[in-house]
Amino acid sequence: MNDALTIEELARQANDWCERHQVEPASGQSGERLTERNVRYYRTLGLIDAPASGGGAGYGEKHLLQLMAVRLLQAQGLPLNRIRDLLFGRTLEELREIEKRGLAELTDVRVPNFRPVAGEAWTMTPINDEFLLVSRRGTGISDEVRARLHAVLNPETKPARPRGSAKTKEQR
Repeated sequence: MNDALTIEELARQANDWCERHQVEPASGQSGERLTERNVRYYRTLGLIDAPASGGGAGYGEKHLLQLMAVRLLQAQGLPLNRIRDLLFGRTLEELREIEKRGLAELTDVRVPNFRPVAGEAWTMTPINDEFLLVSRRGTGISDEVRARLHAVLNPETKPARPRGSAKTKEQR
């Protein structure tokens, strides 16, 4: 790859790579797609090198690898200042290695995307002070199921009786 990409082409190639490898920033810390504005911002922060030439062109393989590395590290939840510290001064070969290792690590620890989709009505049911059950379709759970989950999560304590349940003769 030569240094002839425009900023638009660089962003498009980085987005294509992210889509192919299902790489996206964790917890909405950045937009899903890179824009020219992102690339310029990353340049001002020192996350990617300056283009080889002016006039909106002069981006090449190293710039693309830098953007891939930024996205891989964002997918792990790292903030931009930490990413800058990790990537500053990296060679082309080091950036290729970061891509290779980053993709391998991402595959090993892929976390499902928990963003609401249009039309979903999420319902949250507290199980105890630590755990919360989330339904993506708005489905609730019965008090009996909640009590059983509580018992599984807290085996050392007795689960509370479901609301409205009557004591049996043996319990009295």
